[in-house]
Amino acid sequence: MNERKGKSGSGRRRHQAVLIALLGLVAAACTDDAGRRETAGPATLPVSTDSIILVRDSSIDATIPAAGTAEPFQQATLSTKLMGSITTVTVREGERVRAGQVVATIDGRDIAARRAQIDAGITAAEAVHRDAETQLARVRSLYADSAATRVQLEAAETGFARAAAAAASARAGAAELDALGSYTRIRAPFAGIVTRRFVDVGAFVAPGAPIITVEDASRLRLRVTTAPGVAGIAAGTTVPGTIEGLPVEAVVEGVVPSSGAVYVVNATVANADGRHPSGGTATLRLPGGHRTALLIPAAALIPEGDLIGVRVVGAGGSTLRWIRVGEQRGDLVEVLSGVRPGDRISVPVTSLGGQ
Repeated sequence: MNERKGKSGSGRRRHQAVLIALLGLVAAACTDDAGRRETAGPATLPVSTDSIILVRDSSIDATIPAAGTAEPFQQATLSTKLMGSITTVTVREGERVRAGQVVATIDGRDIAARRAQIDAGITAAEAVHRDAETQLARVRSLYADSAATRVQLEAAETGFARAAAAAASARAGAAELDALGSYTRIRAPFAGIVTRRFVDVGAFVAPGAPIITVEDASRLRLRVTTAPGVAGIAAGTTVPGTIEGLPVEAVVEGVVPSSGAVYVVNATVANADGRHPSGGTATLRLPGGHRTALLIPAAALIPEGDLIGVRVVGAGGSTLRWIRVGEQRGDLVEVLSGVRPGDRISVPVTSLGGQ
């Protein structure tokens, strides 16, 4: 009987020893796993071997948002120097035109009548000029033979000079009329799109009255206003921006002072495909030195409706915390509020390139 009790007690002691050993192994494994999870990487580098990172301050390039409008790089409202009736309008709004294409014509009968008068005046002036030239040659010959006086020679030379001037004036009048006559045909100054048509056939127009507006939106000019702190931006600098919410890369043309403590920044954006509308709302993110920010992997974000959260890891496990985010920079996103430096956040391992 005592022998059986001894064997039974010995068995229980062995069983307890095995349990203690197993618990020790589990505790060691848990301790090792906890040690791995608490090893945090920097906020700017994804962690491939763990799902927990440490939130830290990072130095980033600061930007200054500036709002404005996107305007066509070239825009012209066509008019004329003449007064008359519109005889043809060959384009409609939204139609693309070529440089030099005739888009409208004006009644030019008055120009034609004046051209006939000027041509007659040129003919008469040139006849007088030829006669004066002949007379001058005859008087010079007589003067050489002492058959004409010095006074007669000088009179012939003066007559010839006056006749030459009259002929030149008549030809200049013809050139001026030709230039004026060109205003009977309204031409597109550059390739673009007709954005507005002000007249129809039969309308009477006066000098300077608008007829057609053409714009070239293959390039856009962004004009934004900002504080004086960006006055040192060099021409040719590329800055990010948006047009009607779509991202663009703009090239700075220059910075000029405006009224008060305000500067105007002009920048151009390529728009050959017409993706961006002219006249749309535009923003530029202008360089403004450096600042401190909290950056976390975008993969750590947990969107739920209009809210965005992250899982913050603590001693008792992880909790969902709502945050406010700012600009995204590649795979990282700036956190404006909701977490502090030193917080540990959870990131799915698969999103970080883990297994």
